[in-house]
Amino acid sequence: MVFYVLTLFPEMVLQPLKFSVLGKAMESGVFRVEAINIREFALDKHKTIDDYPYGGGQGMIMKPEPVMRAIKFLLDQDPKIWFIMLTPQGISFSQSTARRLSKFKKLALICGRYEGIDERVMGYVNEEISIGDYVLTGGEFAALVVIDCVARVLPNALHRAESVQEESFSEDLLEYPQYTRPPLFEGKEVPQVLLSGNHKEIEKWRRKETLLRTWVRRPDLLKRAKLREEEKKFLREFENGY
Repeated sequence: MVFYVLTLFPEMVLQPLKFSVLGKAMESGVFRVEAINIREFALDKHKTIDDYPYGGGQGMIMKPEPVMRAIKFLLDQDPKIWFIMLTPQGISFSQSTARRLSKFKKLALICGRYEGIDERVMGYVNEEISIGDYVLTGGEFAALVVIDCVARVLPNALHRAESVQEESFSEDLLEYPQYTRPPLFEGKEVPQVLLSGNHKEIEKWRRKETLLRTWVRRPDLLKRAKLREEEKKFLREFENGY
């Protein structure tokens, strides 16, 4: 899979991805990231990429010409590239979105700066995505979030496929509590079931903890989670006795 990132600051995107598991996945060819410097597509000798907003207002707006020229540069290589604008106005990014995007062979992530990008660019964009209800100084960090989340669900990106399957949001549920050595820390013990070696009971305990943690912290997720009938019954009983 290939991620193209259209940005004014290529190193902000390329450097963080060199580390840890994703860095190794890139080295092994699971996915590739290419930063497209929008400034290189500016029309004048000063490489101007922003201007004042029509109608007045604070800040500057990214000009449409450099961004659209960068987009067309990629489309000339492959017209099937899927273009995503990273913007607060977009749909909320989620694990299900990541799984959907992982099916594409090529994604292009457009990173805005200043007060945004000229609206006329939107005619070249396939979808808009937001990573949360807050404002960043630019889209580069949002692009990193999308790349990290999408890349790690690709085949062979992680050492163990089960890691992806058991994580939070993999089933629209939060992950169960995790423990490691020592068994006693600051007076708090690891749940005995995890020390029992009984894998069937451990699995049951983890599933219940997953359901309870989701019910307490993110009950909205339960509306779309696919639960078995006995799990729904367990939650009803828990809620009645809570």
